[in-house]
Amino acid sequence: MAQSAETIHGSKSKSGAAWWVEPYLTVLALGLFGVYSLWLVFFQHTGQFQNYLSPFFSPTEDWGIKVLPALWVLWAPLLFRATCYYYRKEIYRGFFHDPMACGVPESRRKFYFGETRFPFIWTNLHRWFWYIALVVLVFLWIDAVKAFIFPVAGGGSTFGVGLGSLIMLVNVSLLTMYSLSCHAFRHLVGGGSQKFSCADGSPTTRYKLWNTVSRWNEKHGLFAWVSMFSVWFTDVYIRLLIYGVIHPVRFF
Repeated sequence: MAQSAETIHGSKSKSGAAWWVEPYLTVLALGLFGVYSLWLVFFQHTGQFQNYLSPFFSPTEDWGIKVLPALWVLWAPLLFRATCYYYRKEIYRGFFHDPMACGVPESRRKFYFGETRFPFIWTNLHRWFWYIALVVLVFLWIDAVKAFIFPVAGGGSTFGVGLGSLIMLVNVSLLTMYSLSCHAFRHLVGGGSQKFSCADGSPTTRYKLWNTVSRWNEKHGLFAWVSMFSVWFTDVYIRLLIYGVIHPVRFF
């Protein structure tokens, strides 16, 4: 039997929360992250404190192109996240109400064209944005390693561990899991194969890798949110150091 509109709009999710809680929290979280990112791009011109570099400003090289530092880097991971399969669901529900939840009817248009027309057709470039974001990820790993190399008086450097070092390591690890749990990577390692088994029937290395990535993919939404907040937290920590609000913590 079909449910009435009142029943649908008054229903709750399996967790007990109203169906509209998730899309509105998504709008709040992504909206605040977007505003913060724009503030960095246009009003902050450095993300460096000693050997700590904000993920919004990595890499620091401009290769002769004079643009705002954060803008040089931010576009790649931003496009990767904006076209992400998981974020697409959240964005469509939260920002476009298209639809807001399962079982909730759409309210704004009669015809559905999916991602076959402008502007949403550009989301099909997600796989290529994944390759670009992977390049940025390499630089973030380099920055994480440098975060354990501290300058010493009189010149030179030494290995050490600071709170910022650990924060940057956790951040890049979460970003790595977000990238490697992506559908694009899952397709890369096994999407084009029609048969995985060897001649003797045992699973191939490629199948094992695909199976592992498939398990990671089940947590892709979790990695998406946690890695986004870790990027945010890492930049805030480094920025507080830059402003002198807090002092660096060095364990050894």
